[in-house]
Amino acid sequence: MRIKKIHPYIYIIMTFVIVILTGTLFLMLPISSQTGKSFGFVDSFFMATSAVCVTGLSVMDLAHDMSIFGRIIMGILMEIGGLSIITIAVFFFTIIGAKIGVSNRFLLREALNQNSVSGIIGLVKKIMIISLSIQLVGAIINFFPLLGYYNNDFWSAFGATMFHSASAFNNAGFDVFGNQSLIEFKDNILINTTTMVMIFLGSIGFVVITDVIKKRNFKKFSLHTKITLITTFILLIAGGLLLKLTMPSLSWLQAFFTSFSARTCGIATFDMSAFKDNPASYLVVIFLMLIGASPCSTGGGFKTTTLAVAFLAILSYAKGSKAKAFHRRFAENQVFKAFVLIVVFFMIIFTGTLIVAMIQPELGIQEIFFEVVSASTTTGFSMGITTSLNSACRIILSILMLLGRLGPLTVIGVVNKNWISSSNEQIKYVEESVIIG
Repeated sequence: MRIKKIHPYIYIIMTFVIVILTGTLFLMLPISSQTGKSFGFVDSFFMATSAVCVTGLSVMDLAHDMSIFGRIIMGILMEIGGLSIITIAVFFFTIIGAKIGVSNRFLLREALNQNSVSGIIGLVKKIMIISLSIQLVGAIINFFPLLGYYNNDFWSAFGATMFHSASAFNNAGFDVFGNQSLIEFKDNILINTTTMVMIFLGSIGFVVITDVIKKRNFKKFSLHTKITLITTFILLIAGGLLLKLTMPSLSWLQAFFTSFSARTCGIATFDMSAFKDNPASYLVVIFLMLIGASPCSTGGGFKTTTLAVAFLAILSYAKGSKAKAFHRRFAENQVFKAFVLIVVFFMIIFTGTLIVAMIQPELGIQEIFFEVVSASTTTGFSMGITTSLNSACRIILSILMLLGRLGPLTVIGVVNKNWISSSNEQIKYVEESVIIG
């Protein structure tokens, strides 16, 4: 009897669903609330999904509604969501000396979006060590200004800096400052700079970080690392300049902080509702949210490398040549994958916006579109309508957050029967042209 192998994408999806439901149950416990009353299933499910999908959209005030226990659960869910339960589990298995089989290595390869299983266990160890080290250093630096903010209350400052560090590095966007994000610290250069560095390191991807540490020479970097770094810096600089140009009321620090945070983190230093009167800035942030972070990172969006490959493919098409960069040609399946991902992303966002607008048209299309993009790209920015969403819309946004964290190609890839090897169709069809454009 032949045993049918289960698609690894199903395992990945199920781990996220199980963690979300487990987190929901913990958040529903009376001990998670400061009042001792349960938050209810929908609100708990929304918060757990937002934490595991490292989004940051919130229907409650973590500082005043959640107890310390509830905030600890949220912190754990953010860490699991940012690093993935599979990565964390394998790391602890390696610590106790357990053997990691071929099937688990293949699962890791898919979870970390790698091309092969070679060196996958070593990558897992590096991911855990790097991520925890960055968060610890960031927490130590921010501890001192937060100690003054909490009037020298050591434990309050300790809890806030640890939570904020996890939220920033994992691009989660939650805060424990009364749903004010970092607005109260908009002029604090130390906190802003440390947060931006953590957002940046969490968003460029662990593969890029390890490549930079190992080679330390741009010419020796892999093509992936070069494209990721160049695209990222262009977006960060251009985003900051455009935001300052289109919204002069922002300080230079606020403009560049927002450019960093818009790439799927969602921590804010000003009220996002200001975009109602600044459509140009609104579009800049929408664009940055859509692109998001980089592959194998803690962020979402359709990724920097996807944008770069699609852009270079368009330029090459105009020139009548193959898509390439740094004297290397992109594989045709990668170019195809990039365009499919972008199209699927826009389809998801359009559908989500349409459904929410049909259910709650009173919220306004500008605010709804912003919220749906924020959820789908796991950014967490909001123009202030999250708490106004009814139960149906909260469930819809939860689904969008999960789709955004998993990646649309992971979800639609479940139907791919050729996941073990490349497709080798037995039937060859006659080729015929279709008029395009």
